[in-house]
Amino acid sequence: MSRVGKAPIPIPGGVSVAIEGTTVRVKGPKGELSREISPRISVIEKDNEVVLERDGEDKQVKSYHGLYRQLINNMVVGVSTGFSRSLVINGVGYRAELAGKTLTLNLGYSNPIEFAVPEGISVELDGPTKLKVSGIDRELVGKIASEIRGLRPPEPYKGKGVRYEDEYVRRKVGKSGIK
Repeated sequence: MSRVGKAPIPIPGGVSVAIEGTTVRVKGPKGELSREISPRISVIEKDNEVVLERDGEDKQVKSYHGLYRQLINNMVVGVSTGFSRSLVINGVGYRAELAGKTLTLNLGYSNPIEFAVPEGISVELDGPTKLKVSGIDRELVGKIASEIRGLRPPEPYKGKGVRYEDEYVRRKVGKSGIK
């Protein structure tokens, strides 16, 4: 049996889970999320917990069992506490500015980059070189943080670029110039 899939998902106070056929809706203080799941996985709510069961033992259903358990758990955590990802901008003259739902990034290119922040995601600036991407959908928070990082990934010689706060950039030694 799937080790991840068999673990029950505890439902914290203020969060409600509604199961309608193959759709699971999770509503909490921060918002509401819904997801379609495979018809081979059944979702049961009992004793303030959500339990997932599968209808077979083949490899595909076993992998779905753990996947959907974790996706539903992320939905429950997202609507109760939310998710965030911190980014750090390194480099001389590199900075970020926020105006409404538009993030303007100066990353050493000839023109500044205008990044439109999608609905459901909030971006906060802690000074000109630190930004925090947060929201209730873990998948979307990670995707947006990855897109911002992808505008100028950190380079290994001077470490300039956009990196995650907990990311370690392995530095390389430059040319030595020995004659």
